[in-house]
Amino acid sequence: MEFFEFVIALVAVGGTFVTIWVVLLYQRKEKKIPAEAQAHSLSELSQMADSMNQRIDTLESILDAEVPGWREQHEQSK
Repeated sequence: MEFFEFVIALVAVGGTFVTIWVVLLYQRKEKKIPAEAQAHSLSELSQMADSMNQRIDTLESILDAEVPGWREQHEQSK
């Protein structure tokens, strides 16, 4: 009976160490972004999206002036 108790204790201790090792390894590989940096990144992405939207609007207005009917042609090609 002592042998089985020893094996069970060994497995429990080993499992604990392996679990801790996996958790620490995962945390090290996972790059956590601080909330402030994440908010800053979202703000930058929002500004980039607004800028792209303005550029698209400008390009569409140029196409409207230079190539009348381009929207209809584009819709038909879908």
